[in-house]
Amino acid sequence: MPIQVYKRTTAGRRNASVHLREEVTTDTPEKNLLRTLKKTGGRNHSGKITARRRGGGHKRRYRVIDFKRNRDDGPAEVLTIEYDPNRTCNIALVQYEDGEKRYVLAPLGLKVGRTIRSGDEAEPRVGNCLPLSNIPMGLDLHNIELTPGRGGQLVRTAGGTARLVAKEANKATLQLPSGEMRIVHARCRATIGQLGNLEHMSVRLGKAGRKRHLGRRPHVRGSAMNPVDHPMGGGEGRRAGGRHPSSPTGKPAKGGKTRRKRKASNKLILRRRKTKRGGQTVL
Repeated sequence: MPIQVYKRTTAGRRNASVHLREEVTTDTPEKNLLRTLKKTGGRNHSGKITARRRGGGHKRRYRVIDFKRNRDDGPAEVLTIEYDPNRTCNIALVQYEDGEKRYVLAPLGLKVGRTIRSGDEAEPRVGNCLPLSNIPMGLDLHNIELTPGRGGQLVRTAGGTARLVAKEANKATLQLPSGEMRIVHARCRATIGQLGNLEHMSVRLGKAGRKRHLGRRPHVRGSAMNPVDHPMGGGEGRRAGGRHPSSPTGKPAKGGKTRRKRKASNKLILRRRKTKRGGQTVL
């Protein structure tokens, strides 16, 4: 998807770019698949801010996405490719033979007028959803289930793709975009293809206002604050604050491991992703 770079006519336009969204075929979503979406502003049920720097932003309506892909009774025709403000990849509106319409994640190369299928009898083509046991090794996958029948939970972002590298009995080994090697049940379903909107990460917002439209409030460095406001604040001149990086409440922010040591799914991870916290770990 091409990206248009603005001319430097103003300070806000300098270094800014925007999607042309040539893949999107309509700006009108399906009304029956829309739900209201209430903003939390980063606050929990008691009104306390638990996620900082959230709030404001443009009003959105949630598009109900079919992550389970459990309609195995026939093909579905792709009607439109649409923009979804709630995710980075595009979505496709499909219609089944009985007239039911659903939204699915739009993989790269899916065009209007194509037909997609789900189930054991589906062919391993782009947009089709079938169990991992029926998928040839080496294909690109997205929207992968962790538990059979629960719906896709892995690889749902723009440009995301995983690869099926091994199958043995009722287990399948996947290589995820992060580099992690993970075992899932062979009856878990996955959709063929790589998700579209590959240039999403190449867009430069250019000004603070576009970030506010996304619901992100200003982010002030702790070392730029006063000692009364942050543990790393204060000091004459620029300095690290005299301690390890931490949150305003004093909790260490970098270098600590956040995954539970006795998490049940540890045995299903053959190789951990590469991180700055602890490097690559083989379990």
